[in-house]
Amino acid sequence: MACAVLLEELSCSICLNIFTEPVALRCGHTFCQACIGMVLDSQSNSSQAYSCPECGEEYVDRPLLEKSRKLCNIAKQFEATLSQLEESGVSCTYCTHPPIRATKTCLQCEISLCNHHLNLHNRAVDHVLVEPTESLEDRRWPTHKKLLEYHCCEDSTCVCVSCFAIGSHRAHQVESLDEAMAKKKENLKKVLETLASESGKVDDKVQHLLNLRLTEKTKASDLRQRYSQLFNDARRQLDEMETKVFSSISKQEDLITAYISILIQELESQKELLSKKVCHIEELCKITDPLVILQDKKSDSRNLSDLKSLKITAKMVDQKDNPKLKFDEGLIMASMHVEIYQFVTSLKKGFCIPENTNICLDSDTAASNVLVSGDLKSASWTAVPVSRPANSRRCVSFCQVLTKNTFSTGQHYWEVDTSNCPYWMVGLTYDSIARDGTKSKIGNNKKSWCLNRAEVGYLAYHNSQATKILPSSPVQRIGVYLNYERGCLSFYQLGNPIGLLYTFTANFTEPLHAAFVVWKDGWIRLKT
Repeated sequence: MACAVLLEELSCSICLNIFTEPVALRCGHTFCQACIGMVLDSQSNSSQAYSCPECGEEYVDRPLLEKSRKLCNIAKQFEATLSQLEESGVSCTYCTHPPIRATKTCLQCEISLCNHHLNLHNRAVDHVLVEPTESLEDRRWPTHKKLLEYHCCEDSTCVCVSCFAIGSHRAHQVESLDEAMAKKKENLKKVLETLASESGKVDDKVQHLLNLRLTEKTKASDLRQRYSQLFNDARRQLDEMETKVFSSISKQEDLITAYISILIQELESQKELLSKKVCHIEELCKITDPLVILQDKKSDSRNLSDLKSLKITAKMVDQKDNPKLKFDEGLIMASMHVEIYQFVTSLKKGFCIPENTNICLDSDTAASNVLVSGDLKSASWTAVPVSRPANSRRCVSFCQVLTKNTFSTGQHYWEVDTSNCPYWMVGLTYDSIARDGTKSKIGNNKKSWCLNRAEVGYLAYHNSQATKILPSSPVQRIGVYLNYERGCLSFYQLGNPIGLLYTFTANFTEPLHAAFVVWKDGWIRLKT
């Protein structure tokens, strides 16, 4: 009601809306600036005097309009409040201008009431009141059209009085809505506790991942810095290697050039001597006096013997016969080999690159259907069993073979070529693996880990548990990397590009052998 009175006080008597830019006449009445302006304009065009539309007070001259900023702010705030009341919640059924928000809804009367009308309503009747709602249909039973006042425990649904008295719920246990609500709230509290606990676990996981992300970012930054230094050092070493090799080439070039210059200078000297002799002989040939010719000692054949023993011989200017005239490429290659070896050695130390481990197969572990090559680098399947002496280390149930080498510390890497046959296995195992029975095959127990090619595709096997692998192309060459301390065993496909096939993580507790299974014309070969 107070809201309605305030609306009336803040409304313009001309447009009947809430004031917009309110202005007041001398008589004290207030109007919208645009509204009173239109009235005064119409009065100036007529013979009538200026007057107030509210009280009729007349003015000789056009009255001045006084703006009221405070009233303007009040009108704007009130209009905003009315808009919120209209947009939010359920309005009182009786308060239509302006609409007032309801505080309760009466289910029997099907009306919504503000505080003022609610007091009047409660004095007259004692009805069921609920929170304000516009949807009353879902509070009645659709058949009986009576209020839902009870809860059926067996069907977990709300029913009216007729439902359990004469309807389909008449033999069921029912309870009041308040009782049912109390029980459900108890259950909801338990669910809430569970959800809160799960939410806490999720928060913990999120925090763990955030910490992990920060750790890995830090690790990535450290690795970038470390490898940046290594690459810079590698580039520096390559530059130094290039300088040394080019220096060696330049030294040889200088020696050859200097030697050729000496030879040319000597030949030029010989050519000058020969030219003088030629000129002298030509002059003698022109003389007709026999005594002059015969008595000339310079043209004596004994004095021309130096022509037969020139200092620079044909062999000395022939590159094939004179090694001083050509580059010693062998010296350059030897220098390159030393420099590259030193470079690669320092590179491996800096990058912690494990060398290709030289592993050999152990024929004492080979099954009867496995042939082992003389260099102990290849194993192949044979349909004709090989007669070998029995021993406690020999594999019996499967076409399997282990290596002589064992790994109990450090980092190791080796490569394996495989055949195109549809079945082979490459892996690692403890020496304590069984040698007979279904559990003796690598991957079928807790003591071995392997990569398996089968008819169904590629699988990673451990403890009889298989994980399918989907390489981009058939796997024919495999790189195996073992970091014993970190418990890391990885298999890589050595194709184009190189890709990770699978990584096992484990806490290794015994020395490990490399192990292989071949079958049906299959083979494997260890790369040296």
